[in-house]
Amino acid sequence: MKEEFLSPKQVAAEYPVLGSPSALAERRWRGEGPIYIKTGKGRAGRVFYRRSDIEDFLAECTVIPGRAA
Repeated sequence: MKEEFLSPKQVAAEYPVLGSPSALAERRWRGEGPIYIKTGKGRAGRVFYRRSDIEDFLAECTVIPGRAA
């Protein structure tokens, strides 16, 4: 299966639990959130997320009640 890449806008639309594109930018700045790809240095680089990395991040954030965290 071919890997799918999403822009921050697409991620925000498809996974609203992660917040807006600006919330995703804030998480990147803080060094938190899902793994991402940056195509260039500084502000010129475009940011993309692999769908599989988004799914992995959400799985890691999942809390099962009654189990130790």
